[in-house]
Amino acid sequence: MRKVPIISAKEAADMITDNATITSTGFVASCMPEALTGAIEKRFIETNSPKNLTVFYAAAQGNRDGSGADHFAHENLVKRVIGGHWNMVPKLGEMVLEEKIEGYNFPQGTLSQLFRDIAGKKLGTITHVGLNTFVDPRIEGGKLNNISKEDLVEIIEVLGEEKLIYKSINLDFGLLRGTFADESGNVTLEHEIATTECTSMAQAVKNCGGKVIVQVEKVVESGTLDPRLVKIPGIYVDAIVVVEDPKDHEQCIGFEYNPSMSGEIRVPIHSDSKKVLDAKKIIARRAALELEENTVVNLGIGAPEYVSVVANEEGISDYMTLTVEAGAVGGVPQGGSQFGGAVNPDCILDQAYQFDFYDGSGIDLAFLGLAQADKSGNINVSKFGPRIAGCGGFINITQNAKKVFFCGTFTAGGLITEIINGKLNIVQEGKSIKFIDEVEQITFSGDYAKKVKQPVMYITERAVFELKEDGMHLMEVAPGIDMKTQILDLMEFTPIIDKQLKLMDSRIFREEEMNIK
Repeated sequence: MRKVPIISAKEAADMITDNATITSTGFVASCMPEALTGAIEKRFIETNSPKNLTVFYAAAQGNRDGSGADHFAHENLVKRVIGGHWNMVPKLGEMVLEEKIEGYNFPQGTLSQLFRDIAGKKLGTITHVGLNTFVDPRIEGGKLNNISKEDLVEIIEVLGEEKLIYKSINLDFGLLRGTFADESGNVTLEHEIATTECTSMAQAVKNCGGKVIVQVEKVVESGTLDPRLVKIPGIYVDAIVVVEDPKDHEQCIGFEYNPSMSGEIRVPIHSDSKKVLDAKKIIARRAALELEENTVVNLGIGAPEYVSVVANEEGISDYMTLTVEAGAVGGVPQGGSQFGGAVNPDCILDQAYQFDFYDGSGIDLAFLGLAQADKSGNINVSKFGPRIAGCGGFINITQNAKKVFFCGTFTAGGLITEIINGKLNIVQEGKSIKFIDEVEQITFSGDYAKKVKQPVMYITERAVFELKEDGMHLMEVAPGIDMKTQILDLMEFTPIIDKQLKLMDSRIFREEEMNIK
């Protein structure tokens, strides 16, 4: 029986050649092969080698602390980065903005699916995802600066329909992470919060003629692993690295190992203490009125996270099954450095399969953040002046959900609100206007939504808007709010005042539960 070499992280780093294309697993602060990427960074600092790497990853990889893909953030070490999300790798983002490296941002779900197509020697991933957004080549083509010249996505027509093709990429090295490996290189992932796209990634690298290196906790005797748990067969693996420092293999950076997030045990869930009735909770209460029984739901971070809290308070948490783009179905999605996982999940799918379901309109209701909106109903959550956030799974989710709700405060930067006698009072207005004439970058396309007749609602603490065929309609105003001075005067465009304009439900602005069950 073939035995796979067991090598050190330094020896793995020494395998990396100049001008190579590297890909790695990871989801925010989890599932990252920190020993491997850290060793490559250390080698470069000490020897100025390897050089001119292309780094390719699907989900966010890092914790804004130099971890993850930010290990590659050195001049001459990397020449190009293709990623689904950029907010967690600020050093690479700075290099892109300073035009020291090429940078591309494409939908996270589509990149996770692209690994399968690379493995199958296909020309690329053909999909509708991204049409009319900034990744559409007629707009920006996903290019993040002026030195990113190559067109990595193109418009094509298939069977009379307009599609995008995200071109396949040749992969030289795959850096993956698992839990246990046996002597033959078979790898399990039972301690991970997500399986990401590890199987497809290993297949893709192997079929490109590249090298697959897997970081694990421990090596066991061949034949002792449960074959049903093996996600990376040994025939794909070229080398195994047993991690030496446990800090390089934390389940989620900064957190103790939690077996309830990897599906090994189930734990009792205690409801959060009742949240203060601030702007976020007002938004979440209004959003919760849109919940329907027996629905599949995706919640974004920020204000949308409160929707789950309100649902618990109202006793309707069983109305919905929550899903996370990393692959968890059911359970309680986590935030912060644990984003991507869920406590007590019913199922953990590979990320690409989760996005297959999302792209096919499997999500009934999606509640996502509202950073910038414009007169056409477009939303920007991906680029703000000198900061590149990236789209992540936002395009896949919002473009395909049966109904989408964008949730956020009406203004940003210092907004303070209070409730007095069931009426909303603005104590301090936010410094920045969020409803502007034209968004800086189109992460969600209002035009595309209208074309496919997708219901779209924009929920704030003081106003609710809907996108209709003739534009943005103001549908509801909070009690206590002056429509002219506190809504219309704080917008760069004038919405259509709907004929059915009404006050937001008064129950939202009371301390007691709304009793919406």
